[in-house]
Amino acid sequence: MITFSLQAHPSDAADWADLARRAESAGFDALFAADHPGAVATPFVALAAAAAVTSTIGLGSYVSNAGVREPMLLAADVATLDLVSGGRARLGIGAGHTPAEWRAVGRERPDVAGRVRRCIAVAEATRALLDGEEVTVDTPDLVVHGARLENPRPVRRRIPLTVGTANSTLLRWAGAHADVVGLAGLGRTLPDGHSHEVRWREAEIEAQLAQVAAGAEGRAEPPELEALVQKVVVTDDAEAAAAETAADTGLTVTELLATPFVLIGTEDEIVAAVAGHRRRWGVTRYVVRQEALDPLGAFLPRLSAVA
Repeated sequence: MITFSLQAHPSDAADWADLARRAESAGFDALFAADHPGAVATPFVALAAAAAVTSTIGLGSYVSNAGVREPMLLAADVATLDLVSGGRARLGIGAGHTPAEWRAVGRERPDVAGRVRRCIAVAEATRALLDGEEVTVDTPDLVVHGARLENPRPVRRRIPLTVGTANSTLLRWAGAHADVVGLAGLGRTLPDGHSHEVRWREAEIEAQLAQVAAGAEGRAEPPELEALVQKVVVTDDAEAAAAETAADTGLTVTELLATPFVLIGTEDEIVAAVAGHRRRWGVTRYVVRQEALDPLGAFLPRLSAVA
């Protein structure tokens, strides 16, 4: 089964509650909130509000910046969300990329290797806390002394972990340990601190998937693969709709339409693309932006049924 989740953020209480209900009614697997302190609403408060007006849809941050989040606080937020939602919380973690987020908490953004080490350490510590373990870590990347999440305890025995990344080391680690590998398809952060180079070409996708497969070697159940979709357009002229994004990313239109990071075309073309991505890449999960709620919601049952 193919699953689609929605990444969104609140603008006001009524619209957020309505969006959560509509996403659940349309059949989205989860409602995710971005985690960029100072730029968007804090995800766990927003998701707790969404939990109060829904009953089945999953809820999680997509994804929390391990560079500025501490395991004890992150685990407590996730466990509390799981409690108030009746067992619907998801744990999403990434290495982070926006320099301003580090500066806002009095730190300087580490280099890539430092961010990756910190991300792995935070992911391991947070999962251990959610699993009921006592955690002590004392390294240059993370310090935790005798932490234990005694209360609240999650409703479920194990909270699903998604690691969102395109970094080779993190892809291997996620292949070995995550429940879901969130394929971001994003490379070097550009000077604005927010935009990225993309890694969407066929060879680049295959290289990323090879890292996941290497990490997952020996696992009885490999992680699911999830693509973060940057653009959804339902149209009868896919080439025209894709032209601007292709130019912005340096890809040809043909290359762009072949990636799982955009879904552009008629309903039939998008269904066929999702089926092709499953066969070729093994992608069975997608996260789409808020503006895709109505266009995809109109034929989500067809997408979910793709074999």
